[in-house]
Amino acid sequence: MWHEFRKFIARGNVIDLAVGVVIGAAFGKIVTTLVEGVIMPPIGLLFGPIDFSSLFIVLDRSKGIPASLADAKTKGIPVVAYGQFINDVIGFLIVAVAVFLLVRVVNEIKDTMEGPPPAAAPATKECPYCASAIPLRATRCPHCTSDLGSR
Repeated sequence: MWHEFRKFIARGNVIDLAVGVVIGAAFGKIVTTLVEGVIMPPIGLLFGPIDFSSLFIVLDRSKGIPASLADAKTKGIPVVAYGQFINDVIGFLIVAVAVFLLVRVVNEIKDTMEGPPPAAAPATKECPYCASAIPLRATRCPHCTSDLGSR
């Protein structure tokens, strides 16, 4: 079993995955800091502080109506706390847009550094008799049936 485990770990895919997870976690911290420290302050300035975390729906009113979500939790009143979900969705969308823009910029920089992709080798040639496109290895034109010989 130990030998099989070592063989599994030594495969390139597992090591690549582990490196990807570690880099992804570190990158996640960078993106979170970017969103919270750079992107959210101007949004907060434009729209005011956005916080839906205190929004909830009381499911059982027989125990009373709580003044806040914290009050409902301390009294054991069942509620649907949908506000935090809204906050998390908004945060996710902002992070997703930030990551998209960052990846887009990185890809543009990468493309300019690599230059244009090399031209693909032609897969067809032109028939000298009818000017139709035919496979390179063809010895007879399928369109005009001319014998191409070993051209």
